[in-house]
Amino acid sequence: MSSVAPLLEVSSVSKHFGAVRALHEVSMVVHPGEVVALAGDNGAGKTTLIKAISGVYRPTSGEIRLKGETVDFGTPQEARDKGIETIYQDLALADNLTIGANIFLGREPMRRAFGFLPVLDRRKMADAARETMALLDFHVSRMEAPVSNFSGGQRQAVAIGRAVYWNAQVLIMDEPTAALGVPEQRKVISLIKQLKAQGRGVIFISHNLQDIFAVSDRIVVLRRGVTAGERKISETTHDEVVKLMVGG
Repeated sequence: MSSVAPLLEVSSVSKHFGAVRALHEVSMVVHPGEVVALAGDNGAGKTTLIKAISGVYRPTSGEIRLKGETVDFGTPQEARDKGIETIYQDLALADNLTIGANIFLGREPMRRAFGFLPVLDRRKMADAARETMALLDFHVSRMEAPVSNFSGGQRQAVAIGRAVYWNAQVLIMDEPTAALGVPEQRKVISLIKQLKAQGRGVIFISHNLQDIFAVSDRIVVLRRGVTAGERKISETTHDEVVKLMVGG
């Protein structure tokens, strides 16, 4: 895997808020087609790290490279434009809109009616929804239904589908299985495997070690803002990960 150039490289990134040191010299890499889990107790620095990667925060020091190029994002939109998409727990979907409308939220496609009147291109939105959902091997019969009608796993698929449609290379998934029942959790795990098969990189944040072991290639454990350890999933155990998290 290491012969492939990394998609994302985080090198010695620190973030201070005044006198508070939220992150100290944290490094990690994500290769194409790799799922890297990020674990650690509350306050370990996971959220600060993903916000530094996704353009919410500017690191105090250190460097972030995407496909070998140093990036310095001022906003999450700049990160998105470069192919880093974050899917937060609340999904940021518009409940009253369809899958297609959610995919294009804030970037609605227009067409000209009668040659001059700008109107929403609903067909383009519906086609994009169908293609994207098929790519994720996810089949919803009612494309015109509002997403409020969908289950948690289906909504997760819509959020992932939006990222895929806009060609995200690195997807950061924050607790994607937290609020879901077991069948839905399995569906999300299989969606992540689809992303991996497409050669995308995934950063997977979860408190659920079962899910982490089911889907990840490597795990990076943070503790109090520093890297407590990094392991290949195939070469570690739940117990070892817990010890890294609590510092035992």
